[in-house]
Amino acid sequence: MIPEFQKLMLPILKYAGDDKIHSVRETIEIIGRQLNLTREDLDEWLPGKSQKKFYNYLYWAKAHLKMAGLLENKGRGQFQITDRGKALLLENPQSLNIKYLTDKFEDYKNTRSGKNSQSTGSLSQEDTDTLLTPELLIESGYAKIRASLLIDILDKLKKVLPSRFEEVVVQLLVKMGYGGSRADAGQAIGKSGDEGIDGIIKEDKLGLDTIYIQAKRWEGVVGRPEIQKFVGALAGQRAKKGVFITTSGFTKEAINYASQMDTKIVLIDGEKLSELMIDYNLGVSVQNTYEIKKIDSDYFEEE
Repeated sequence: MIPEFQKLMLPILKYAGDDKIHSVRETIEIIGRQLNLTREDLDEWLPGKSQKKFYNYLYWAKAHLKMAGLLENKGRGQFQITDRGKALLLENPQSLNIKYLTDKFEDYKNTRSGKNSQSTGSLSQEDTDTLLTPELLIESGYAKIRASLLIDILDKLKKVLPSRFEEVVVQLLVKMGYGGSRADAGQAIGKSGDEGIDGIIKEDKLGLDTIYIQAKRWEGVVGRPEIQKFVGALAGQRAKKGVFITTSGFTKEAINYASQMDTKIVLIDGEKLSELMIDYNLGVSVQNTYEIKKIDSDYFEEE
């Protein structure tokens, strides 16, 4: 299991204690072996799949050591211990973390505060004790915002009129690439009149196949009988594909029944529906956009 990134600071500094120039790549392998990490551990990704987790942790542990003046860059992806770093190792510290470096090195504290050495800015206890790297803090914050937004969307969906709910379903399917044009989709759904079917929509813009829709604002959990009714309606139309969309959820029996049918049936519950609306920007708007940038080492290389 990968330890939190602050616990990598001392192993990295000790590894660099031989005063040689080391690469990040070799450091990953060496520190990984020291910590008895498996190949699966080393290949684990951050939740957002933006970077491998151990590399991210090691990068930020090394970055803090550099900000404290304990390491210095010696080329692309390479670093070396400094005199300050060697002096600290002689003190034989039992552990290193942000709080330790903040208490010991005034210039490190000011660097992390974004202030120059003449400033007297201070860091909060929460800041010095954090166990997460900046990327994980961003992803964690994003996950919380998204979770709150999912709840808000689902609450809105449960309160709209049935006709409006069908319109939302149409717009979502069109944004996902189904239904041909918005006009075609609007004419198709809600017009079938067959029991268990609310509408028919094209699978693609050419109309090579059709998908039958059941779209309901449901109060309770949808059980197997409702799915059976839908399957029966599909059989009556000789349909091969159907989508059952609801604002609630499905029982295990309903899910198992749908998965066993020869007819391809996709069940979309309220949570999944809300997620799709966010992913396809339906009923939501972008409030802020942040770009995460990293150094372009090639730019600074001499030609």
